[in-house]
Amino acid sequence: MRMAIFLSVFIILYGSLHFLAFWTARRAFHFHKGVGVVLGLFMGGMVVCPILVRLVERQGMESLARVLAYVGYTWMGFLFLFVAAALFLDIYRGVVFLVSLAIRRRSINGKLSPKTFFFLCLGTAFVLGVYAQIEAISIQTEHIVIKSPKIPKEVGRFRIVQISDVHLGLIMGKRQLLRILNVVRAAKPDILVSTGDLLDGKIDGIERLAEEFQKIKPPYGKYAVNGNHEYYVGIERARKFCKTAGFTLLNNETFDIPGILVIAGVDDLTANRFGHYGKPTEKQLLSKWPTDRFLMVLKHRPLLNETSKGLFDLQLSGHTHRGQIFPFSLIIKMMYPIDAGLLNLANGAFLYVSRGSGTWGPPMRLLAPPEITIIDLMHGKRENS
Repeated sequence: MRMAIFLSVFIILYGSLHFLAFWTARRAFHFHKGVGVVLGLFMGGMVVCPILVRLVERQGMESLARVLAYVGYTWMGFLFLFVAAALFLDIYRGVVFLVSLAIRRRSINGKLSPKTFFFLCLGTAFVLGVYAQIEAISIQTEHIVIKSPKIPKEVGRFRIVQISDVHLGLIMGKRQLLRILNVVRAAKPDILVSTGDLLDGKIDGIERLAEEFQKIKPPYGKYAVNGNHEYYVGIERARKFCKTAGFTLLNNETFDIPGILVIAGVDDLTANRFGHYGKPTEKQLLSKWPTDRFLMVLKHRPLLNETSKGLFDLQLSGHTHRGQIFPFSLIIKMMYPIDAGLLNLANGAFLYVSRGSGTWGPPMRLLAPPEITIIDLMHGKRENS
């Protein structure tokens, strides 16, 4: 029932974007009925294409699923940018109209012919779409330093490298993974952590991707938590992949690195929908450790549990992608305490949210480049840089 509701909402919303684009083209060119039918059928196919990708993939037809994914999701990205450009132009025309009314001047002309309007939207979508595809593979490193009196002086610098939201699957494959792991390797981490959505597909040969992770061997290990997409593609398969890749998977569990820090992994909320109820609770998980130990929480979504205040020092999260494609980021900003970056919390704690290392859906990123995060923990008074 829940899946049926989700699919219905998706088809309505995504179909609405196609209708707006179709109407804009129809007003610009006044094409005859035959052209309209062909264009309508194509757009109808694109509406259901993401659903077809999953169905075909589950039937083991990976090559066809990969083609459908590239075509369908790339179209999705360009369509989103086209409609966004149309909305911004409509806002511009509305502002010009209101200004002309306010100053009572008819000489201010914000009108655009339907053809001009269409080609402005199309050109904007094309230019931004091409740039967004380039940005999607341009990995950046974000480096922060966190000082805490709970980190022993003799430790010196303890380096954590975070990856998140890689979404290995039909589109995110070995090429992008190698780019990510080259950056990780160059950072020389003491530990590597993955904050969810590492896997996002049932692709064949997934073991070969796990083998690439096996080549990364930080001295204090690799740790991971599940995200929502691991449950969508099959949680048992995702857990097996993480373990084969060499990660210690923390499902509402903790791991003690003696003399340095404690790592706690909180499973994603999606677990409840799939019958994997989280026990112990987050508060129970964190409260069993003494407060003089530095406690780091890995949690896919950047949500703060009120009952966990004062029980941890650093929470690492992902999930948001920082919206991935502007202006969707404006919506994401309203949903979470912070959409990306470092947030100072009460009691000397921090929340860091990664923009993610891969892409979901369209192989595009606009004003939200993928990142690998380097966190250096050091002894000292509470401060960050």
